[in-house]
Amino acid sequence: MALPAPDALLAAACLHLGFQLTVTAVVYPALTEVSEADWARAHSAHGRRVTPVVALVYGLLAAACLWALAAGPHDPLLLLSTAGAGCAALATALVAGPAHGRLGREGRSPGLERRLRRADGVRLDGAFVCAAAALAYALTG
Repeated sequence: MALPAPDALLAAACLHLGFQLTVTAVVYPALTEVSEADWARAHSAHGRRVTPVVALVYGLLAAACLWALAAGPHDPLLLLSTAGAGCAALATALVAGPAHGRLGREGRSPGLERRLRRADGVRLDGAFVCAAAALAYALTG
């Protein structure tokens, strides 16, 4: 039996929300506790470890959003879910990714760390909206 598009969207949205919660509640707080002497090594290791996971999670989320949009109908809950995913993806691509790049090149900076945490908050909000709307969409479909 094939998984319906709304269920695939819900699964991908929940995966994304779980990933984002882990980054927000565990990964970034751990990075803030790293000493100045260990910062470059720790940040570099974080980047190497998280990049493949980000690619997988966001790839699955994008595929599920596109599938659900192609399958229709274009219910407001579906549009809200995909908008949440889009906000999270844009915050990653336009703010968090570049901030990580600068942190890697320039070293630790309170301003860049604040920028990263703000982007992370946007991603968490987007992931929550995506998952909540996907759940409602799947239940009403």
